[in-house]
Amino acid sequence: MPLSDLDQRLLLHSVADRLNTVADHLPLPDQFTSPPDPGLSEILDDEVRHLARLLGYLAGEHAFRHRAATRYPNRVTTISRRTALAIASAAEPTAAALAALGSAVHHLGRLADLAHQAPSPARARATAATRDALADRMVGARTHLARASKQLRTAADTWTAPILTTPPPAPSTPTTHRPRNRPCT
Repeated sequence: MPLSDLDQRLLLHSVADRLNTVADHLPLPDQFTSPPDPGLSEILDDEVRHLARLLGYLAGEHAFRHRAATRYPNRVTTISRRTALAIASAAEPTAAALAALGSAVHHLGRLADLAHQAPSPARARATAATRDALADRMVGARTHLARASKQLRTAADTWTAPILTTPPPAPSTPTTHRPRNRPCT
């Protein structure tokens, strides 16, 4: 059974909320210390997994809708097409956010490695540069997630109810037939 227009809008808002939740859980730049706290690795691990599942959901949901539209073309509505397009469009910034988090994991590992090296001016410069790169990747991931969420919310909130092209049929009223001038007995 196809989803109602309201259900499809709620679906897009739900996915947008889940993307925002991942962004909210990402560590802030002031949390990047040297040596890095192992908790940051745990947070990144969790959020990379959540985001990967969301990206998989977007890909799977779009594939399902695409197959359904191909198999049952008479059931496709404008709203269902727009929902499928919104889901597919959100996959690109979501994947970019996942790539940024992958790069952040690399930079966090580099910070951990630098913490075990002998103190030197070169190490201090490398640590500062790596910390800045880590912060940039986190900001990039948040930006991509915000873009994906905004795309989904905009798609859901700009739909209008379909306009009827033909007037609805007038309700039929039952007519009762009364004979006139009939004597009562």
